[in-house]
Amino acid sequence: MQHLWSIDGLGLSGSWLTIGSFDGVHLGHQKIVNQIVHGAREDHVPSVVLTFYPHPGVVLGKRSGAFYLTTPEEKAQLLAEMGLDYMISHPFNRQLAQLSARDFVSYLHQRLGFKRLCIGSDFALGHNREGDLPRLEQLGRQFGYRVQALQPVTLDGRVVSSSWVRQALSEGDVSTVQRLLSRPYQISGEVVHGDGRGKTLGIPTANLEVWRERALLKPGVYAGWAAVDGSAHPAVSNIGYRPTFDQQEEYPHVEAHIIDFDQDLYRKQVSLSFLFRLRDEQRFENIEGLVQQVHQDIEKARSLLEVSRHETISGIARPSS
Repeated sequence: MQHLWSIDGLGLSGSWLTIGSFDGVHLGHQKIVNQIVHGAREDHVPSVVLTFYPHPGVVLGKRSGAFYLTTPEEKAQLLAEMGLDYMISHPFNRQLAQLSARDFVSYLHQRLGFKRLCIGSDFALGHNREGDLPRLEQLGRQFGYRVQALQPVTLDGRVVSSSWVRQALSEGDVSTVQRLLSRPYQISGEVVHGDGRGKTLGIPTANLEVWRERALLKPGVYAGWAAVDGSAHPAVSNIGYRPTFDQQEEYPHVEAHIIDFDQDLYRKQVSLSFLFRLRDEQRFENIEGLVQQVHQDIEKARSLLEVSRHETISGIARPSS
């Protein structure tokens, strides 16, 4: 798969296209992407996902703070695993936001030559979202493409959405997040030096430098997997502000103790996945109380993840790697 940062250099003579943020690549996104991948293969043309960075909501002042579920690179990796041919992270700006639906479709069609446009039933593009389904079908007759509108995916009677994923993250509900994504939620980052306190206490941790615009789970302690150099290791992760040490931090700290692992991870990329929420973050009266609790967390995580590993072997679940 090719991940491009603009459509301007493209000149495709035919493609199957879908457009959207695809943040998180949840079940609803997967349905649309599977449709264009399979349809394009049968049609012998490329499959294309056009997404935007920054998110249009950021540019238009409708979103702020840490809300992205995936970086553009992570999104590209997930879509590549689904068999997509092109993902385009096109720059979004106010000039693009002012384009009419017709001008935007013309701009896209010149470069992507799409024969089929697959969208969600509530999708719209162009200035003031004038490019709704009837308008896009009308433009399709003019430019020579067909529109296919797919019904949303529902779970427990509710439409699957990125907003629902963010809500579940804010509640620490890793089970619901995993159901919405069909995989555990992951956070990646480079391991950087911390204050060294964990090593001193005999419980070394990998401190991750995480993208500040990334949506994080509710502060607390979680059991999951740490992917290091392509291998998955059981881990206990902490997201929060380390209240026992009176840390004055504006942004939550992400760190993980990788169980039965003693390699130097400094400056390596580590990806954490979250399968179980163990407890809330809490303040301890003394260091001894904290250490005792962390050892209990490690043993509980070890037990939960061993069960998870056996389920993986049985084909019930798959640990992230």
